[in-house]
Amino acid sequence: MTVFFNGEMMPIGMARVSVLDRGFMFGDGVYEFIPVYSRRPFRLAEHISRLKASLAAVELANPHDDARWGEIIRKVIAANPWEDQGVYLQVTRGAAPREHAFPKGVKPTVLVSTGALSTPPRELVDKGVAAITHQDFRWLRCDIKSISLLASCMLKSLAVKLGATEAILLRDGFLTEAAACNVMIVSGGTVLAPPKSHLMLPGITYDVVLELLENSGVRHAVRPVTEAELRAADEIWLTSSSKEVLPVTTLDGLPVGSGASAGKPGPGFRRVHALYQEYKTTVMRSAGHV
Repeated sequence: MTVFFNGEMMPIGMARVSVLDRGFMFGDGVYEFIPVYSRRPFRLAEHISRLKASLAAVELANPHDDARWGEIIRKVIAANPWEDQGVYLQVTRGAAPREHAFPKGVKPTVLVSTGALSTPPRELVDKGVAAITHQDFRWLRCDIKSISLLASCMLKSLAVKLGATEAILLRDGFLTEAAACNVMIVSGGTVLAPPKSHLMLPGITYDVVLELLENSGVRHAVRPVTEAELRAADEIWLTSSSKEVLPVTTLDGLPVGSGASAGKPGPGFRRVHALYQEYKTTVMRSAGHV
């Protein structure tokens, strides 16, 4: 893998970070993940905008303007062998003597790396995945895409130990998101999405799905979703840049939905999945949408 590290392109094995880097010492940094299809970054402007929002929220100076970020990202894509890639941008506050308060005059550490994009295999799309529920014990600024992901790692690891793919999170009786995805449900023929807030990441795929529903005339609403509504949902979807749209077919060991469709991907999912794939292969790959 060839990466961009602090102004230079180099093999990943040559990239070195100081032990005093605040990302290493405190998790003091932010990141962004951009899916790339046929060597074109997906919704690049939106991803860079979210990166800038995270940087601003933690008072970390943006090391590059939008045009330079785009140039770096495309250079990294071109330097690596995969047609479909997953590009990570990571910015930490840089190396400084250990002190909790943000230091002044420190040069940020910037890494842009990539790898083969891993999207759900057909089997998972056709059968769906298992999820568990858990109380959301993460911090109160989940809208910041922080590299401090220990809580999410703990929750995701618990899900895997229990044979599930994701942990769907509840706070004060309401759905927030999952450990590494946004979550939507279908209830009574309406798609329900929790509203963006400081308790969830403002997902790019979340936005795409809502746009597709709006453009296709699918009934939907953005409003708080209760735990009772989650557990009684006809369908549950995970959305993220890597998972795209994926159905949850069992929740806490019980089938999602009722009747003949219980425990199976529902008609709402099949429709939105088809819309998403069509969007990827047509609109997204046109020059006006990269």
